[in-house]
Amino acid sequence: MAGKDDDVKVLGVVVSPFAIRVRIALNLKGVSYEYIEEDIFNKSELLLNSNPVHKKVPVLIHNGKPICESLVIVQYVDEAWAAAPSVLPADPYDRAVARFWAAYVDDKMFPGMAGVLFAATEEERAAKAEETLAAMAQLEKAFAECAGGKAFFGGDTIGYVDLALGSNLHWLEALRRMFDVALLDAGKTPLLAAWAERFVEAEAAKGVVPDAGVAVELGKKLQARAAAASTAA
Repeated sequence: MAGKDDDVKVLGVVVSPFAIRVRIALNLKGVSYEYIEEDIFNKSELLLNSNPVHKKVPVLIHNGKPICESLVIVQYVDEAWAAAPSVLPADPYDRAVARFWAAYVDDKMFPGMAGVLFAATEEERAAKAEETLAAMAQLEKAFAECAGGKAFFGGDTIGYVDLALGSNLHWLEALRRMFDVALLDAGKTPLLAAWAERFVEAEAAKGVVPDAGVAVELGKKLQARAAAASTAA
């Protein structure tokens, strides 16, 4: 088991949902860590050496050993700092269900959001928004089943699926501000809308989930770079 005096660093970007979920997981476990902000347009040698395969954030460096890929890191944190609260459920079936829905967030919902941001036409943007809304409808059903009337997917406390989905909330709001697209709609997904308010107010999330305005700023930069690359091609 990891110790409280271990050397822990997180390489991330403040608006990266993948880095955010790692930081909240560490906060849930009460682990002290050094957060190192990366520039996605000028990556540091530390990042490139720590994640030579993907060259992306987040990276958790625990006593000099790097761990990459956000959901892998969250599982590592849960196992290395095994004290309560547990991020993944104890029951094997419930753990499998949690892993399924966390993967669903990354495989279905996140690409839809990215599609809204980078759409070349309004028709394409509308189609990507519909894809995202369909994913959110599935997650609304999943919340009803997983939470069992409690506050979070993980029950009384933030769990694995909460981290996967909740780390994207600032981007959902950013896309609303940028394109007037409501991807988290209280009329369509009331359980998720109420859950989102609880998530951002949770102690472990405070100071980690950024204001959507920061995501809007980066989103505009990413749009401009994508447009420039398309023109150059």
